[in-house]
Amino acid sequence: MLHIRVVSPPDVTGRLLTLLRADDGVINLVVLPAAAPGAAGTQAADAVQFDVFSAGANAVLRQLRDLGLDRTSSIIIETVDAAITSPASRAARRPAWHGEQAPVWELIEARIAGNARYPPSFFVLLVLAALIGACGIFTNSQTLIVGAMVVGPEYSAIISVALGLERRNTRAVGRGLLVLLLGFLGAIAVTLLFALCIRGLGKAPEPFLHGVRPVSDLINSPNMFSVIVAVVAALVGVVSLTLSRTGALIGVFISVTTIPAAADIALSTAFGAWHEAVGSLMQLLLNVGVLIVVGALALRAQRLIWRRWTARPPVPPVPPVPAAD
Repeated sequence: MLHIRVVSPPDVTGRLLTLLRADDGVINLVVLPAAAPGAAGTQAADAVQFDVFSAGANAVLRQLRDLGLDRTSSIIIETVDAAITSPASRAARRPAWHGEQAPVWELIEARIAGNARYPPSFFVLLVLAALIGACGIFTNSQTLIVGAMVVGPEYSAIISVALGLERRNTRAVGRGLLVLLLGFLGAIAVTLLFALCIRGLGKAPEPFLHGVRPVSDLINSPNMFSVIVAVVAALVGVVSLTLSRTGALIGVFISVTTIPAAADIALSTAFGAWHEAVGSLMQLLLNVGVLIVVGALALRAQRLIWRRWTARPPVPPVPPVPAAD
């Protein structure tokens, strides 16, 4: 269930209330009419609050947009964690498909946009993850490689680019790609310095120096299975975000070779293994590219599928409220 607060201009409130009262998924409708003109020259507005069941939230939010309230007023959405009530409304028991509720797209987009903020800690985590991955390659430790995948924060930028492509938001796409480019370049540069220090001090493990690099060989050799894993991971990532399956999202972090590939580029370059460096670069570009493209397609497919499954009869247009004489 969601709790929604709307600041509505008085000339729109009548149409808004008519739409909300006609929707069986809306309950607890409260209206606080504007009592006086706003201060400092601001226009007076009505406060409208109501609860809506998640199954019907997309239709209600779409109606709010159709009234232009997202552009001219304020719409606040809060998630209700628990409600002690036994509503008779059919909407409370209306699953969209075998018990799955339709995603509330405004909440999903807000969550992705909220994570698409890139403070210095984002780049610091990317560098630290690459250093952990480098240690995992040096020591042939799969545990460290998995740890590097979990620490890496790059998926927030990747899914932001995917959403930008799906919504045709060129600004979000450009910003996300720039962050990924700068972040991975920074991580590779710092890891390269680390690897050169290890080489200069003569501290590289003997098996690594003699070419015994089973972990590195898996990273720098992209193949058909790399593509399959990236495609499946992209699908899992979108489904986990849209249907709030956080455990599955963690699985995406530890299944796609992005951070380890960046670390292997640096190590291979430091030790003159140019063929391995090129292979790791291809692995990195392949995984990031597939995650973005398949993620965008999966988001679009989800919208179309849920729109069809949760389609509702159109609400007849509401005539404008005649002005008082």
